[in-house]
Amino acid sequence: MNKRKVLVVEDEKDIAELLALHLHDLDCKVTLAADGHAGMRHAFAQNWDLVILDLRLPGPDGLSICRTLRRESHYVPILMLTSKSSELDRVLGLELGADDYVTKPFSISELMARVKAIFRRIESLEKRFPGGAETLTIGPITIDTSGRQVLVNNEPMPLTAREFDLLLHFARHPGHVFSRAQLLDSVWGYGHDGYEHTVNSHINRLRSKIEPDPAQPEVIVTVWGVGYKLDAQSGMQAA
Repeated sequence: MNKRKVLVVEDEKDIAELLALHLHDLDCKVTLAADGHAGMRHAFAQNWDLVILDLRLPGPDGLSICRTLRRESHYVPILMLTSKSSELDRVLGLELGADDYVTKPFSISELMARVKAIFRRIESLEKRFPGGAETLTIGPITIDTSGRQVLVNNEPMPLTAREFDLLLHFARHPGHVFSRAQLLDSVWGYGHDGYEHTVNSHINRLRSKIEPDPAQPEVIVTVWGVGYKLDAQSGMQAA
């Protein structure tokens, strides 16, 4: 099996070298970039299996790199490193399409658990859909899995990485009811005990983008006392 290629864009040398050490233990091939300019160059020099991206960088910041990467057709998972005081940046990063974030100072075991969870999610998708090319249609909604793009009434609808994964999970299991804990495990990929509200907020934001009337959802519906499901009557098709 080929080693996974990971780009670490981090200006604090000690943190960067610590990450590289533990990523090597996961059999990853690691490239380090110490500022935004080098990070931007490396990010587009090849296809990466993961980009670990500090938001506070000399030169272009992490948000700029994240935004530019998400304009590309090739999808790469992005894990952000943020400070505890930069909640606005974390929100902006997730809106721009980052897959996850870890706040500094962080536990290296927690960060590696997040990395492993991202790899497991990608491996699961590769096994189930090895070609990567799949188009799903839910009424007026079209999901292009290879380009990770969504159209609503033939108009592009920008989704965050997590919103896209959530919609895709529902689309692949029409009519199946998922509890919040099941969605955390399947979509987020690791334990979030006590964070069920995260699912609620993502569902609400997703509905605001894909539902004709978010107050009266027709696609992703609530099953009271249980969780959520994709309404099988909404016209699910696959190509």
